[in-house]
Amino acid sequence: MIAVDLGRRTTKAVLLERRGEILALTRYALLDAPLFEKKISPDQLSDHLRLVAQTLGNTTKFVTVALGLEDALVRQIEMPQIPVDEMRQLLKVNHKGFLQQDLPNHVFDCYIIPPRQFPQAKGAEAGRAGGSVPKFKVLAAAAKQQLVNDYMQAINQAGLTADFLLPGLIGPMNAFEQALPEIFTKETVALVDIGFKHTSVCVLDHGEMGLSRVVNIGGDQMTAGLAEAMNINYAEADGIKIGMAPEVEAVLQMQVFPLGREIRASLDFFEHQQDRPVTHCYVSGGSARSEMILQMLRSELLLECKTWNPTTFLQLALPGQQAVDVEHIGPQLAVAIGAALAAY
Repeated sequence: MIAVDLGRRTTKAVLLERRGEILALTRYALLDAPLFEKKISPDQLSDHLRLVAQTLGNTTKFVTVALGLEDALVRQIEMPQIPVDEMRQLLKVNHKGFLQQDLPNHVFDCYIIPPRQFPQAKGAEAGRAGGSVPKFKVLAAAAKQQLVNDYMQAINQAGLTADFLLPGLIGPMNAFEQALPEIFTKETVALVDIGFKHTSVCVLDHGEMGLSRVVNIGGDQMTAGLAEAMNINYAEADGIKIGMAPEVEAVLQMQVFPLGREIRASLDFFEHQQDRPVTHCYVSGGSARSEMILQMLRSELLLECKTWNPTTFLQLALPGQQAVDVEHIGPQLAVAIGAALAAY
């Protein structure tokens, strides 16, 4: 299975193979995105997907693609206890009622969240038992029909077989569940994935998505601000942002501060609504490789922030240098690995 995270600047792709009960990571690829300032055509996307498959060795035709944070809407909602295909139809005719947005010409999908028992939920569940109609907790997703058509056309033109289209927001949650299962099921934590243009913020509350939000700040804004403030070019700024020379600390802090403020506001909202604290923040994405950025987020959030590696539950069967580099590259692969898990 190929899984592709089509980033705005860098495409991240992984090749996973099932070996009995084990999933093996046999190769990964980081490729320059074709065009990150504007939408890419189906023809350009098919060429790019063909290159991804070639880079991964052309060993399979099955591909799962994660849609960008700006391209798919994800909400946790409650719906009647009906089959999933009926849920889709219900969302199609009443998307404004369920998703609080007018979404014409969209396609919808649903995933019924398996019921979980944890101490905070028992009282609430008991309170509902007094006669209200039972409902399912559901993850609902929506994307523009034309976008889905374009992706399907590009995948077919590339000679590949579409297995799954998945909102990128879901990827880190899927991977985190497998990489750190005890924390996923027993704690209330924030999962932050810093992308190129956007950052996703999800609160995982004892195995359920308690909150999700997309912030329009990413690594690009940090790098561009650093380049301008220090009068250096973009590539130099990108390098020192990760390598972190001490003399740029104050300048970088000014770029990280707005992101930290937005994440803190999201966590405050959750904590006020649910009356329980978020205990840790787990950060993925390219910027998570910078210990200085993690330290700045700790100061802003007043919360322990750490990076995590989404490959830890996989058997690593990587060639040559990839086997050496995977620990460093790992945080960038969270979306792609989580997308592959959805297909499995």
